[in-house]
Amino acid sequence: MRQSRRSFLQLAIGGIAAAADTVPSPDLARMDGVATAFMTAHSVPGLSIAVARGGEVLYERALGFADRERSESLTPAHRFRIASVSKPITSVTLFRLMEQNRLTLEDFVFGPRGILGSDFPRTPRVEEVRIKHLLTHTAGGWQNDRSDPMFRNTSMDHRQLIAWAIENLPLENPPGAHYAYSNFGFCVLGRVIEKLTGVSYEQHVRETVLKPCGVIGMYIAGNTLAERAQGEVVYYGGGQEDPYGMNVRRMDSHGGWLASARDLAMFASHVDGKSPSRNILKLASIQEMTTASSANAGYAKGWAVNRVPNWWHTGSLPGTTAIMVRTASGFCWAALANSREPSGDTGGAMDRMIWDLVRQVKTWRA
Repeated sequence: MRQSRRSFLQLAIGGIAAAADTVPSPDLARMDGVATAFMTAHSVPGLSIAVARGGEVLYERALGFADRERSESLTPAHRFRIASVSKPITSVTLFRLMEQNRLTLEDFVFGPRGILGSDFPRTPRVEEVRIKHLLTHTAGGWQNDRSDPMFRNTSMDHRQLIAWAIENLPLENPPGAHYAYSNFGFCVLGRVIEKLTGVSYEQHVRETVLKPCGVIGMYIAGNTLAERAQGEVVYYGGGQEDPYGMNVRRMDSHGGWLASARDLAMFASHVDGKSPSRNILKLASIQEMTTASSANAGYAKGWAVNRVPNWWHTGSLPGTTAIMVRTASGFCWAALANSREPSGDTGGAMDRMIWDLVRQVKTWRA
């Protein structure tokens, strides 16, 4: 069931109180200054931020507008498209299935040996693609460039698009040898989840991953402004970009989720590797999921990583900028904006902004 207006407003009020109760007023003022400077520099209409530690939200703040034309103020309960921050959610879902012995990283995806069997056209190289290759963006092609399948043939459904891509976009490299960031690969992983569970990707993730994290307000986004969900922001494209000209719903498992900043901070807190009682994956699964591949020292399986070790993922679509971070010091945070600069680095600036923001509270030692 979609969230009612009454429960939505209750969440909004609670979110505002959490920030005021947890962070001293002088720190709050400095944090607001960092956030508003970012918004001004990057022409951001609305910005939502949440910071958690130990499974508890320490701070959440919403500044600006959810709908600028109607002067609708943003609240912490508003939801945004999170773009590629969806990928860690898909990765966690697959590792949950691995813990249930329903698949392995070494399983093939296509062909008679594969999970998807003969559902799609067969080519020798495609039949060598394994689950681990899709998670690490090393399938050998289908990269996020001008040929990205996910932004083509927008009238096709998942099955039609996958068949078309296999037939028309041959893999350029043998699987496992070359890193190339691939939205399409995570689209395929969504179909793997559906094949194994017998229900839609959205339903399975909501019931078996998000609900155990205490997250109940996340859904797959619609495509048009008319399909705007209850509590969802309005998106503002930069330049010639059209936030409502994409098939976002088809992006489900690589870039389709709607979430609040609190939702993402809580999700990250339940896979942070810090508490076996809180985490929804075993420590060994979390370690495997966040260990970089040999093809790219900065990317693991659905998560960007470094040696600190911090884990994170960014997301960007016309009208959307998003980030979710788990720090080695035990913090989990997220930031969401309803715009992006097509020729700028809104995502990188957002990352720098939130690190600066959390460091305004010296006692946090983030």
